[in-house]
Amino acid sequence: MREAMASAVVGDDVFGEDPTVNRLQEETASLLGMQAGLFIPSGTMGNQLAIKAHTQPGDEVILEAEAHIRYYEAAGAAFNSLTQLHPLAGDRGVISAEQVAGAIHGDDVHLPPTGLITLENTHNRAGGTIYPLEAIEQVAATARKHDIPMHLDGARLLNAVVATEVPARRWAELFESVSICFSKGLGAPVGSVLCGSTEFITKAHRYRKILGGGMRQAGIIAAGALFALQHHVDDLRLDHDRAQTLASALAGYSSVLLEPAEVHTNIVLFGIDPGFASAEEIEQRLEAAGVLAFAVSAHQVRLVTHRDLTEENMGRALDSFKKVWA
Repeated sequence: MREAMASAVVGDDVFGEDPTVNRLQEETASLLGMQAGLFIPSGTMGNQLAIKAHTQPGDEVILEAEAHIRYYEAAGAAFNSLTQLHPLAGDRGVISAEQVAGAIHGDDVHLPPTGLITLENTHNRAGGTIYPLEAIEQVAATARKHDIPMHLDGARLLNAVVATEVPARRWAELFESVSICFSKGLGAPVGSVLCGSTEFITKAHRYRKILGGGMRQAGIIAAGALFALQHHVDDLRLDHDRAQTLASALAGYSSVLLEPAEVHTNIVLFGIDPGFASAEEIEQRLEAAGVLAFAVSAHQVRLVTHRDLTEENMGRALDSFKKVWA
């Protein structure tokens, strides 16, 4: 990947003249069965551009309560688009069509009109949960009945593709826009691509410029994302297998609250019995034992498997569990 980046053919992407960026955009859009794509620095920018391009100030955006857009994007929907978020409590990140239908606002002048529905697949804070395709189809049918666009935060969509063998374009056809991140399991150092119709991407392109996302010889970083797209997708299976290994080991400790079957992809999200320790304490103990983890709440810890792990690393991780839970 570093060799591909060092030798990338570049141009000025602000003028659409970087051939490597253009190729990445085209290949990603083709993968998703969409008309066009836009290379952006981050998944957060992709989601924010989608909200901006799909909505009007004063609109409301329906999403799951633990969604990345609500939790980790610094109130960007309010700051950038003057929109309000309408969070719905999901079941491991999944909201139903019935919930969405009940949250849609019509023409009542007292209420903000529903301008967009967003879903996240796989769902980060739910532990890499795969959103069932049938559930998305039902939400999409509700959205189209009310003429409301749908955006997919697909930062980890290719994890769902590999795990289910459902093609990316099958997931994408249910949405007006989809963003994919290359700096997660695919292992690129930076970058995402937002896809949709030509008209939508033209609008998003303008907003990218306004938000400072216009880059010059961006082919250097786009080359890393393009290499990941072409060579790293199938490797996600190994991440999933290793996550299952970690989950099975953790489930053997009485103070750990985890069902291995709940681990769908490469994220292991487990609870801690409050009588044993807090999540922050477990994070610190794991770090002392050589494993980096993340306390996502007072009593939940997240582990993520990735392509840079080795079998030796996995063995050390399992040994560290024994030390922490001794």
